[in-house]
Amino acid sequence: MDALTMNASASGRASDASDSHTSWVVSGSASAEVVRPAHRSFSGSSLPPALARKFAHADREWIWQWVFPASSHYVDDRTGVRYRHHYHESNVQKAVKRAAREAGLNKRVTTHTFRHSFATHLLEDGYDIRTVQELLGHQDVKTTMVYTHVLNKGGRGVRSPLEGIRDLLRDEIRDNRRNVIRNRSAG
Repeated sequence: MDALTMNASASGRASDASDSHTSWVVSGSASAEVVRPAHRSFSGSSLPPALARKFAHADREWIWQWVFPASSHYVDDRTGVRYRHHYHESNVQKAVKRAAREAGLNKRVTTHTFRHSFATHLLEDGYDIRTVQELLGHQDVKTTMVYTHVLNKGGRGVRSPLEGIRDLLRDEIRDNRRNVIRNRSAG
């Protein structure tokens, strides 16, 4: 699964995830839903018939569950078992459009916008173009070079590692000051 494509992630299985979380929080609908291995009111995930025969209980294992399951269920005509399919990508697209509209954004915003933003931020943070190319799944680096047009900063585009340390120290000092003020007011 291309981890950078929102539409693909909406239909991804837990086995497609690159980390080992045992639960995922899904938001974007009226209520947030915590997704856990499906052992409750339905069988789990629908598997291809041959795989279901070979691994009898695989449909209940976490690795085969949808990361973003649909809110509704369906009954498999072959088995009569109740299953849930993945959250449909159009629901994600609608939620993004609604959020952009509510935020008052005048530009066209789609799920693909996240992919562009991700690539741009990686380049702004100093990741090399080849890494970004690999993450985006581009065959040719020329395709990835499209994202560099926003980086025309000249010499200001290079950030010293010391600036990162400076920022960390500034944040640490700010947090320590807040703690001192809290302790004084509490005491």
